[in-house]
Amino acid sequence: MTTLPSATGKKLGLVIDLDTCVGCHACVISCKGWNTENYGAPLSDQDAYGSNPSGTFLNRVHSYEVQPAEGHAQLIHFPKSCLHCEDAPCVTVCPTGASYKRVEDGIVLVNESDCIGCGLCAWACPYGAREMDMEEKVMKKCTLCVDRIYNENLPEVDRTPTCVRTCPAGARHFGDLGDPDSDVSRLVAERGGVDLMPEQGTKPVNKYLPPRPKDTLPEIDVLAPFLEPVAQEPTGFLAWLDKALEKL
Repeated sequence: MTTLPSATGKKLGLVIDLDTCVGCHACVISCKGWNTENYGAPLSDQDAYGSNPSGTFLNRVHSYEVQPAEGHAQLIHFPKSCLHCEDAPCVTVCPTGASYKRVEDGIVLVNESDCIGCGLCAWACPYGAREMDMEEKVMKKCTLCVDRIYNENLPEVDRTPTCVRTCPAGARHFGDLGDPDSDVSRLVAERGGVDLMPEQGTKPVNKYLPPRPKDTLPEIDVLAPFLEPVAQEPTGFLAWLDKALEKL
């Protein structure tokens, strides 16, 4: 079994703003593209255009309709990928040591050459963040684009996970959550960032920013101005007719 490091130099991870995410799936597509062409084995698809398609995705977006205690229902888009937990059960359950957590930055990775595809890590992960690549027969997961963030051949602006770089709404943030003075740590503190399923005891590094309360406006009848009488007192022929009818 693989052991976890007692401490890591950094806690690199994502902060995802559920108030800003519009569910466009740009992060899903960019993740699929980058990880198919670069790090590790390609992310395969089976029967992509058939009646029973399946494929390997390291990042997915789920959408839920939520009914607050007050106000109207809201549609919440919920991106999900590996949370690079401090106490990662997917690592400790691995029988070959293929799954491991890096000491220098806390990123959880899979050494695909050692993976036997037993699936124990997928069973151990409470977030469903691991996927079996049916073509390669190895487990795949989010790598935080480790081949991008340290790649000095890329412009500095691109040395960030591709999902963060691609997000058109700016809903995804990347940084060292072990540094209380980092931008992501301050963002979590200001917005009340939360762990996903903290009761599992995995201490996920990634955080979620909850949706902000929506503004409530008084209900306005948009047809009211058109239903009001044009004049309070009749004039012209209608005034004469009104007076004539009164005398009958």
